[in-house]
Amino acid sequence: MFEKSLYDLIRGMRNHKGNEKEYIQNCLKECRSEIRSQDLDLKATALLKLIYLEMFGHDMSWASFNVLEVMASPKYLQKRVGYLGAIQSFRPDTEVLMLATNLLKKDLTSASTTTIALPIVTLPHVITPSLALSVLPDLLPRLSHTHPALRKKTIVTLYRLALVYPETLRAAWPRIKERLMDRSEDPSVTAAIVNVICELGWRRPHDFLPLAPRLFELLVDSGNNWMAIKLIKLFATLTPLEPRLVRKLLPPLTEIIRTTPAMSLLYECISGIIQGGILGSGEDADGREEIASLCVSKLRGMIMIDGDPNLKYVALLAFNQIVLTHPWLVAQQEDVILECIDSTDISIRIKALDLVQGMVSGDNLVSIVSRLMRQLKLSSGDRRTTNASGLSSEDSDEEDFERTIGSAPRSSNQTSPLPDDYRIDVINRILNMCSQSNYSFLTDFEWYIDILIQLVRTAPLPRPINDEDLFSSSGRSNDGDVSEKIGGELRNITVKVQALRPMCVRAAEAIMAQLNSEAPLGQTIVSGALNPVAWIIGEFSSELSSPNDIIGTLLQLIPKTSSPESLAACLQASMKVFSLVAGDQLAPWTPERKSRISLLMARIIHSFETLALHPNLEVQERAVEFIELLKLTAEAASSQQVSTETVYQDPPLLLTQAIPSLFSGWELNSVASAAQKNVPLPEGLDLDEPINPNLNLLLASAESISIPVDETDEFESYYYQRPPPTSIVSEPAINKLADGRDDVSSSYQQPTEETYLDADILAKRKAERLERNRDDPFYIQESNSIQRSSTPIHNILQNSNGPDLDVDSIPIMELDLDKLSAGVDHSQPHQPSRPARRPPRQKIVVAADENLAGSGVSTPRNYDSENSSHKAHANARKLKQSLLGVDSTSIGVLNLDAAQTFDPEARQREEAEMAQAVKEVERLRLEMQRANERIQVAHGVDAAGTVVKKKKKSGSGSGAAKKAKAGEGEADVTVKKKKKKVAAIDEGDAGAAAAAGETTVKPKAKKKKKAKPAEILDVEAG
Repeated sequence: MFEKSLYDLIRGMRNHKGNEKEYIQNCLKECRSEIRSQDLDLKATALLKLIYLEMFGHDMSWASFNVLEVMASPKYLQKRVGYLGAIQSFRPDTEVLMLATNLLKKDLTSASTTTIALPIVTLPHVITPSLALSVLPDLLPRLSHTHPALRKKTIVTLYRLALVYPETLRAAWPRIKERLMDRSEDPSVTAAIVNVICELGWRRPHDFLPLAPRLFELLVDSGNNWMAIKLIKLFATLTPLEPRLVRKLLPPLTEIIRTTPAMSLLYECISGIIQGGILGSGEDADGREEIASLCVSKLRGMIMIDGDPNLKYVALLAFNQIVLTHPWLVAQQEDVILECIDSTDISIRIKALDLVQGMVSGDNLVSIVSRLMRQLKLSSGDRRTTNASGLSSEDSDEEDFERTIGSAPRSSNQTSPLPDDYRIDVINRILNMCSQSNYSFLTDFEWYIDILIQLVRTAPLPRPINDEDLFSSSGRSNDGDVSEKIGGELRNITVKVQALRPMCVRAAEAIMAQLNSEAPLGQTIVSGALNPVAWIIGEFSSELSSPNDIIGTLLQLIPKTSSPESLAACLQASMKVFSLVAGDQLAPWTPERKSRISLLMARIIHSFETLALHPNLEVQERAVEFIELLKLTAEAASSQQVSTETVYQDPPLLLTQAIPSLFSGWELNSVASAAQKNVPLPEGLDLDEPINPNLNLLLASAESISIPVDETDEFESYYYQRPPPTSIVSEPAINKLADGRDDVSSSYQQPTEETYLDADILAKRKAERLERNRDDPFYIQESNSIQRSSTPIHNILQNSNGPDLDVDSIPIMELDLDKLSAGVDHSQPHQPSRPARRPPRQKIVVAADENLAGSGVSTPRNYDSENSSHKAHANARKLKQSLLGVDSTSIGVLNLDAAQTFDPEARQREEAEMAQAVKEVERLRLEMQRANERIQVAHGVDAAGTVVKKKKKSGSGSGAAKKAKAGEGEADVTVKKKKKKVAAIDEGDAGAAAAAGETTVKPKAKKKKKAKPAEILDVEAG
């Protein structure tokens, strides 16, 4: 009488805010006592409250039997609560579920429509294979129920049963097909059947090809958009099997795309056309191009709709699929696609990047990369203020706070900073677009080199190097540094394009000077671009503009570099540049040269000595080798007499021949990434064999060696003692409150270089352009370089604009006089004017990667790509299997052709008979095995009780044994005949057992007694 209802429970939880846990625990105690009551009304109310609390995470599996009691209630309201509790709490492994089978079968055959719906709705949540087999005969008649809602629910439940028990489809498919073919069927039932067929269609599409006429009729005549979406998805799986469907489907799909106002249906039509292969089919080329243009125009409209990012995202998804078959149509929508790159939604930006990477060509490469570079430059801060690797945590927090204050006034005019992951992704895509197909889309390599320089400046800084990275065995650090990939791209161009090596070396010099200036003394360089840049300078040192300055820069970078790889590259480059500076054989060995070379070697030795105890073995080995070599060279140089006016002395041979010979030889070319895997393994090479057989002993003895630790150990003080703090004078925050740059208005035209390149790069490009066009008579030189006579128009421009007039900034417009009708003689036909062709650029030869001959299509790269495609299909299949958390792979091997002859009861009888037959076969097999064992023991002992040796028995298959036995007596022949008949008994022939002679099978106990003396005799004989 005073029990709480569900509404009371909800009100109480709202009134006990802050103390809900205690209140819920009290309510759970009340529910435990109420649910054991004999009053079904009280039991149902308690169960309803438990269901509500279960939604908050409180377990109610302990009340499974009470749920079953409420399910068996004759009242519908109580029964409905019980079935709801079963849906919430029952699982396939619930113990009381087997007790609910008869209740479910009883409610399925009830006369009440509402009662029948309860088990139909509950079965998909609790179904098991055994339960599906039990309720299937009672569920199938519900497909012919007079109420359409029950037929619809039954169809959906049968699909859920088929996922657990695939044999359900054999019995249900004929009736489901009959419901589908019935044109007077209720639309809701037809829609449910279409949903089930669509879910089954991707597993076995061959079984549903005969239904194509009926499905096409539903697509044309039905006004249900959701059913049309399902039908389009189904036809997308059927068209690859029946190409004639493409011509049939084109008119209705085109009509839907043109007339439907529903964006969901429009997108699914376009997606179905793409996935069905209609755009890529070889038939009806005109209709295919027409529908492709229509799809592209509709997708463009979806992108241009403001305020709906979902439409933009799905439109970009469709564009990414269309670009595979019609890249020229997608390239025409470059303006709206590039607008998506600046979207505030990061997912839209990434899909737009995928799209522009797929539609790039030689014509639009510059415009796409320029747009991306402009975005990177506007969204990234100044690297000189963000390099805080040498600051303490307190200083870095202070700088972040000041930087936040300084950037606040610019928030209205400057775009917000992009995440580092996105910026790294954009840089990787720029590099991939420019370098794909061995730089086939790249026409201006000078522009690309300037882009690489700008990318090094805008690339996000990697994390600082830790001590763990220094001690790593591989020596690699910051594997995810994108700046190292940018430097590697510059190295590839330097190696592959021989004509651009001087320009690439100058670019490497600029990058190295920038890295040196950005990292003052006491700070470390964390950029990975230093490694490939140092390699370029060392390998092509003959192209350096000033080798003496470069070697000084390298020696300054060595104490600032923390990456072991970069350190090793700087060491090698320093020695290569030194060999170029000091290795001139023709220059006389003058006192000036001797002192200059001696001082340079002393400086190099001083820089390298700090690395002689470096924890990385590669750096340590190179430093020690170069130090010893330079010390020998310094001794030779000091002992070598200098040249005078009368006596000529040659420079030391270590300087002019020995050191340069270390770095001269074959020219290094670009090698394919898969070439190493094609190298055959040498004969006799065992990589598992230890180099030293006593390696374990050496390692154990090395661990036991104790090294006395000096109190003033340099190693200890270098790595474990904090350096004294140094005062860092930072710029006042008030000086950083400068006016932000004006936001460049977006334009449909290609962005100018001023929007994404720095001022020094622009000045260099302008100087190179002026130098290149200096002797060109068709190029207007600047006024200060060429003296000209003053003209009236020149005076007017100078007086009105002043001396700062920039002629290059005046826009150039095309003047087509053919379009002017005034003053033109129309009697004479005129030819349309063609734009003047640009002069052909210098042909750049890009060297191909070297590879082993005959690698062909069997290269490991192709193999990896095949593996990746198989993995992609496997992942897609796994995703489809895990939609409902049920393994449905068995449905794919189910054949629906034999559905007409299926009978569940006959199937059960066949399974019972099969089980009985298996038991009988097993029993006979055991009897035959026991008889075989007794016969083998009987034939293993002769009349005298001596054991025959089994070695002779096993060697009976050889030819020599057969010849030896052929000359023996007839007693042996008789034994062979008996063995053959014994083998006949093994095979189950009862007649052969009777013909075996007087041999009688003895009981098992006597056989054991006989075997023991036989073993004793065998031992005595031995």
